[in-house]
Amino acid sequence: MIRIGFAGYSDKKFDKQKAIELIKDALDDLTEDYQTKDIQIVSGLTNLGIPALAYKEADERGYYTVGIACKKAEEYDCFKCDKKILVGDDWGDESDTFLESIDVLVRIGGGKQTIAETKRAKELGIKVVEHDLEETK
Repeated sequence: MIRIGFAGYSDKKFDKQKAIELIKDALDDLTEDYQTKDIQIVSGLTNLGIPALAYKEADERGYYTVGIACKKAEEYDCFKCDKKILVGDDWGDESDTFLESIDVLVRIGGGKQTIAETKRAKELGIKVVEHDLEETK
């Protein structure tokens, strides 16, 4: 089994078509690299931005989905993940649990929390796939 975490923009505007292509390419490459179809997609629970796009692709491929977020996430539209884990009250409280729950991190754009999680993932020896994606107006 491979647990693939997705992090990136949630509330910013970005090129969604480009993000979808990056998500599909990452999943294609990683399933080939790890030679497994037993895949979990782990992200931030909300049905917004990169997490929503990653979860949608996971659903289309029949992958198990895990949402890890703080309690504030429940104030937003949430994806109906197979498993939901709430940690702490504020954004970022869940970061350690998120990183402990993945084997690979795919970063597509993102802000302060995404950058901090990516840096920490590298320090922990987690494989990181990074794509910059410009915020649009």
